[in-house]
Amino acid sequence: MAQHFGAGASPFLIAGPCVVESDDLNLRVGEALADLALKVGLHVIYKASYDKANRARLKGPRGPGAERGLVALAKVRGATGLPILTDVHETSHVSAAAQVADVLQIPAFLCRQTDLLVAAGRAGRAVNVKKGQWMAPEGMAGAVEKVRAGGAPEIAVTERGTFFGYGDLVVDMRSFARLRSACGTPVVYDGTHAVQQPGQGPEGSSGGLRDFIPPLLYAAAAAGADGFFLETHPDPDRAPSDGSNMIPLDDLAGIVIIALDVWHRARGAAQTALKGQGGVVVRSDGPAAPLARARK
Repeated sequence: MAQHFGAGASPFLIAGPCVVESDDLNLRVGEALADLALKVGLHVIYKASYDKANRARLKGPRGPGAERGLVALAKVRGATGLPILTDVHETSHVSAAAQVADVLQIPAFLCRQTDLLVAAGRAGRAVNVKKGQWMAPEGMAGAVEKVRAGGAPEIAVTERGTFFGYGDLVVDMRSFARLRSACGTPVVYDGTHAVQQPGQGPEGSSGGLRDFIPPLLYAAAAAGADGFFLETHPDPDRAPSDGSNMIPLDDLAGIVIIALDVWHRARGAAQTALKGQGGVVVRSDGPAAPLARARK
């Protein structure tokens, strides 16, 4: 079984539209991501949700549903060769989703749902669990324990921001080291939902601050994230959901290339500092950990 969450030599990228759309759009994004993977030697996982079950409003766009959505995702997988990630919101969806997806994702609002976490672990797929916006990094150890109990071959935990009053989020860059220490898993930075502004969009939908995606992504790359999660769309302002915090597809490659450069430079500096103290680096736990050890 392929490894999706890396071994420390290079970050991985989870990217795609927020929700499954037309075959033409899904494939356009998938082909661009496959080209990016080849261009920069990056492991890319295509993501899209077949059902956004946690919309703010009853009539909020949710996607095509499980049956049509999973067929569409299978087409992307077949045409591009990219592994697929999609969300599961109910235990009854896990089996069908696992027939298509290489990675199952647990939404942040559901990260304490024991039955769902265990069921995802039992599916034989890699599992990415998003940290609840209200939770301390150390609190995610329980979620990971539940997925491990199910037997998941790989687990990652995603930092997607913490509530900062009403209608806003803030990213604590210490979270990457703390999550890795508490959970013993690779840690992903969600550059899309970290700039989301819940309830600040039209008619109570979520808004977002797209311009802050690149600088926060670069900060996360330096602070120790093992992978990046970025939603992208050819025309975000016309996307059915989360458009205000998605990267335009034409801008994605340039942003990712800079993030990769920051990621490698930060780890190179950390390894140099540690070696200068007589240490030997096998795998960096992110820049913060080896630098801290070097100062001792």
